[in-house]
Amino acid sequence: MTHYVSFPGLFGKIFELNPVAFHVGGWPIRWYGIILATAFLLAAVYVMKRAGQFETDADTVIDLLIITLPCAVLGARAYYVLNSWDYYSRHLNELLKIWNGGLAIYGGVIVGILVVYLFGRRNRHRFNILSFLDVGALGLLIGQIIGRWGNFVNGEAFGSATGLPWGMVIADSVTSVGTAVHPTFLYESLWNLLGFVLLHFYSKRRKFRGEIFAWYAVWYGLGRGFIEGLRTDSLYIGSTGIRISQVVGFASFAVGAVFLLVMYTTKRYKKVPAMDLSCPGLVPKAAAAGPVNGAESGGEPPAAAEEPQPEDRGPGEGPKQE
Repeated sequence: MTHYVSFPGLFGKIFELNPVAFHVGGWPIRWYGIILATAFLLAAVYVMKRAGQFETDADTVIDLLIITLPCAVLGARAYYVLNSWDYYSRHLNELLKIWNGGLAIYGGVIVGILVVYLFGRRNRHRFNILSFLDVGALGLLIGQIIGRWGNFVNGEAFGSATGLPWGMVIADSVTSVGTAVHPTFLYESLWNLLGFVLLHFYSKRRKFRGEIFAWYAVWYGLGRGFIEGLRTDSLYIGSTGIRISQVVGFASFAVGAVFLLVMYTTKRYKKVPAMDLSCPGLVPKAAAAGPVNGAESGGEPPAAAEEPQPEDRGPGEGPKQE
């Protein structure tokens, strides 16, 4: 349904927004999907371009994204549906209608991390898990910066009433009079943009593997925690007034902040090879694949070196001592 958005405190222009961009054979192609696809592609290009600085390569990034993307989307949807089960239990036909919105970023991040971990355990010669999480966090910020504008087109993810100059009015018609609300989608997009710029430049001087991902948790968690408090469409824990995304956001901030504080004050990352940038980040393919011979693989044990025969020894050379 078409809706009209304006920012009367800033300018008089009214934006007419139709969530459907065009139709293909009667099937509606929505702006929400186009915007999310654009966000994904730009994030993927960025991660591929910087892959070499994070101990991997573009081909590995593509292979991993092919697996991670559908899993992350399912995770984001499952997270949202499970926390809105009162509604979806009565509307089972809407379980997969993600084009109407209803993707929770935390669910996607959790599943994405799990996929990266499992893929990384079997492909340690292709990328380092912690380093990939670092560059992946930067790509994720790009996706969130752009993806939030899908909420704008859908007329969702806005906040409570406000008298601030940049208050946003959403109406069903041009002549309708609405109440100005916080454009929380814009707040989060701008917050993520600032975070991306800061972490992009800092990542070129990162101190240890996993550092950028920890900073992502701190930055995004703090911003989301405060912004979520302004929204009117939050998911709550049961019948309480506690917002789920606020709890997860502030918890991410706290865990990430404590982790970074410990790392910076104790320099412990220098004692952990997996985090220390001076240690190899990749495992050679043969070692990553594990032993192919010997008792562990069920084959014959390797033959012992043969003792040189007496005629092979030099003059005066006796048997070698152990």
